[in-house]
Amino acid sequence: MKDFDFGMVKDPKIFKEGVLPAHSDHRAYASLDELEEGESSLVVSLNGLWKFHYAKEYWAAIPGFEKDSFDCNSWDDIKVPSHIQLEGYDIPAYINYQYPWDGHEDIKPFDIPTKFNPVGSYVKYFTLPLLWKDKEVHVVFDGVESGFALWLNGEYVGYSEDSFTPSEFDLTPYLRDGENKLSVQVFKYTSGSWFEDQDFYRFSGIYRNVFLKLIPDSHLEDIKVRTLLNDDFSEAELEVTLKFNANIGTTDYVLLRNNHKVLKGTVDNDKTVVISENVHEPKLWSAEDPQLYQLVLYVSGADDEICEVVKQNVGFRKFELKDGLMLINGKRIVFKGVNRHEFSCDKGRVVSDEDTLLDIITMKRNNINAIRTSHYQNSARIYELCDIYGLYMIAENNMETHGTWTYTWDDEERRENALPGDRQECLPALLDRVNSTYQLDKNHPSVLIWSIGNESYGGKVPYEMSKLFRELDPDRLVHYEGIFNDRRYNDTSDMESRMYAPVKDIEKYLSEHDDKPFICCEYMHAMGNSCGAMFKYTDLADREPRYQGGFIWDYIDQAIRKKNRFGEYYMAYGGDHGERPTDYNFSGNGIVDANREPYAKMQEVKFNYRDIKVFVEDYKVKIINRSLFTGTWEYDCVVILERDGKEVMRKLMATDVPPLSEKEYDLPESVVNKLMVTGAGVFDENGPFPLDEYVVTVSFRLRDDTLWADRGHEVSFGQGVYRNAAATYITCSSIEVIDGKFNIGVKGKNFSVLFSKDKGNIVSYNYAGKEFIEGVPRPNFWRAPVDNDRGNKEPQRYAQWKVASLYAMSQLEDVDSDENSVSVSYRFTLPTTPEASVLVTYTVTGDGRVWIKEEYEPVEGLSEMPEFGMLFRLNADYENVHYYGRGPKENYADRCMGARLGLFETTATESVEKYLRPQETGNRVDVRWAKVTDKDGRGLVFEAPDTMNFSAIPYTPEELEAAAHPYELPRVCKTIVRCSMMQMGIAGDDSWGSRTHEEFLLPGDKPISFIMSFKGI
Repeated sequence: MKDFDFGMVKDPKIFKEGVLPAHSDHRAYASLDELEEGESSLVVSLNGLWKFHYAKEYWAAIPGFEKDSFDCNSWDDIKVPSHIQLEGYDIPAYINYQYPWDGHEDIKPFDIPTKFNPVGSYVKYFTLPLLWKDKEVHVVFDGVESGFALWLNGEYVGYSEDSFTPSEFDLTPYLRDGENKLSVQVFKYTSGSWFEDQDFYRFSGIYRNVFLKLIPDSHLEDIKVRTLLNDDFSEAELEVTLKFNANIGTTDYVLLRNNHKVLKGTVDNDKTVVISENVHEPKLWSAEDPQLYQLVLYVSGADDEICEVVKQNVGFRKFELKDGLMLINGKRIVFKGVNRHEFSCDKGRVVSDEDTLLDIITMKRNNINAIRTSHYQNSARIYELCDIYGLYMIAENNMETHGTWTYTWDDEERRENALPGDRQECLPALLDRVNSTYQLDKNHPSVLIWSIGNESYGGKVPYEMSKLFRELDPDRLVHYEGIFNDRRYNDTSDMESRMYAPVKDIEKYLSEHDDKPFICCEYMHAMGNSCGAMFKYTDLADREPRYQGGFIWDYIDQAIRKKNRFGEYYMAYGGDHGERPTDYNFSGNGIVDANREPYAKMQEVKFNYRDIKVFVEDYKVKIINRSLFTGTWEYDCVVILERDGKEVMRKLMATDVPPLSEKEYDLPESVVNKLMVTGAGVFDENGPFPLDEYVVTVSFRLRDDTLWADRGHEVSFGQGVYRNAAATYITCSSIEVIDGKFNIGVKGKNFSVLFSKDKGNIVSYNYAGKEFIEGVPRPNFWRAPVDNDRGNKEPQRYAQWKVASLYAMSQLEDVDSDENSVSVSYRFTLPTTPEASVLVTYTVTGDGRVWIKEEYEPVEGLSEMPEFGMLFRLNADYENVHYYGRGPKENYADRCMGARLGLFETTATESVEKYLRPQETGNRVDVRWAKVTDKDGRGLVFEAPDTMNFSAIPYTPEELEAAAHPYELPRVCKTIVRCSMMQMGIAGDDSWGSRTHEEFLLPGDKPISFIMSFKGI
């Protein structure tokens, strides 16, 4: 082989040299004992410390470092696996679809930057085990970004691109006794980087495992498993194709299920061997019931000694496109999915097995049934875990060229500029990537669909890539969203796939086209406080058969743990590392944060992705079972009755709703009898008015422990509310009204109130010797913009309401009193154009309550308000929050279906979701009452005669809006309480233009009135 030439790095026709053919991702062990222990003597890890030199570009790298005579022991150490940018060299760079060199160098495809293209030179010294002497030895690099050249003992071994698939080389000709020197030179940008313009952090380096692999005389190179089922799934043919390095020896095979033999046999080893066996009544694999068999292969050599033992999980399942529908084992599938970047806040794309498992468990616990591997080959562990735990997969090939075409160009410009488009020089490299993806993942039953890539437009090359997937695999479908932008090769994708299509557009398309099913490969852009109106998509899947679900963008925030100038750790997003260009906090789209903790929006995801739907009404329970293979009898159904939030009783209820059916049941008789009982509530002067309100919760829970959750874990719930007329009588003490020169004073039992005439507001509320008014309450029309608001320019459209909240002018308008109450009204004039006003009437009653009525008359020419309510400032000692409303996590008008009605406790600090960029947070809807108290239980109770939106957090909307990071928020020195008639929904169709759905806006053309009260406790 010729020596390495740097010209290879920018030649799209050279993407692999010396790399062995891609193969299945099976692992070999020297014995059955090794397999069971999970430690193979056929593998030696090279992970750990390597010697390292960093150069900003190739010409600054040390020439000849790979030579045997060059001693690298004095170099720095670097960890492998890791990213160069997280080891103290270069910086991480988050970019959406711009190429990182844009604006720095004017280069054309497939040129590479020459002014800044970091090169990492790695060296690993190693000695082979004695038993490996004179044996064939390979080295495997599971992932190197973006390309690398390899030498052993000064001899050039090969070159490889494609950052996300393994590269395997034969080291045998270059090995020697004693110490060996393995040298690797990693290039940040290669010609292949034009295919790797994903929406993610840009790194480089050896970031996945590196290991040596012993190749025995008789070696299993590749396994291909097919499970071919008949039409009623009662019989299956297990077809296994084995490829060996030589026709030496034999292989015994056995198929096990739950450690019981199903079949066994022996074949003579040859270059290619096909095993075909029939399996009667196979247990079928699905995400609901991931039944797996184990195929164990014992590879023997010429002396009949075992050389290798391999275990391959086998899932019998059939995935097909039939009559315009995608079917799993004959049933219409609905993908309740997420897109998942491989990411760790501490190690970038170096994701541990433990974190990968945590992702899978979190998804299963929240009813997520599918993953799209956005937008590249993931590490092998996740495919195996999806097989075991039960998650469907769209396995995506490593291709995205978003920066080569933009939405601002017309179709002709896009086709001219887009990669790969019709450019044939791209085809060999991309076909190789398709082959690598297929070969690695072909045996995983969880993989249902191949995706040729992401956001790379259309054209002849994508079409050829899809054809190769079909030639290699007749048992799966092929996905590509890019045909939406270029219809010339519409057969590239077996399904219509869209990103962020509104529901009405999906319905229109399906009414006009009946040739393909439809999925949203990306939808519900979960940036910051988002996922509003998600139910519209999941409801569509219930009523429109050819809409078969979607994949939320995305699963985890891409953020890097970093220290600020004060030495405090925080989550850094795009631009925080000094990189330019960047797309800032657009890296924060997760339904879990960068620490892998679910956000509050996960509450809604879990509810909307449930398979069992429960509706409680008129003393009956309607159960709709959308599961494909699981009856409700496999769960415990628990009926819980609560009165005013406090549990009265709970009962088990037997259900037997088969898959894909529905039934109606009477509520248990004992529950119904309790519901019919009414009576006076018990009044507590330190509590709210009793409501005599009953809530029936019907909860489906795991009956047995599973791999992903313990018995009792809730998978679905539904609630019914039964509100009787409360029969509570309260005798109010008389009050004294003092009409002073500057203030109107009100005195009653244990309390006093002051209304200022000149300041135009309530200025004092003293209860039991405690003053509660730290800052005068104000009418509030503003919330801190969420990321979706910023994307659709809501702050610009609604800016007047922020000014109105901060700078309203008030004056006393009326005073009306009697023996037991006094009402004081103020007119708040709002600095809007045209001018508007709000009338706020405070009514003090003898029980110490202050009732507030806020009234607004619409003014033509003004937009809708973000919020209509009142804002209170309390001392920070009033930190504890106890409320009766929807929870336990924050919720909003368009994201409250997954929040249940009940009693919940939290704190003002805990109510703040830790979004990458601070924004509106902490709201709860349907709140009947809320107490905000100090450690001694003293404080205020806020109530609404109907319901209200409520939040209690340490920050004002303006403070949240002004901070770019959580650490920039002010010290906790207050508790801000907001009670409102309504706050507009937080939206979520996308984060760059889609607005809150109209039904979740405050009406701008109708009078608005809000009534609430507060009282000391």
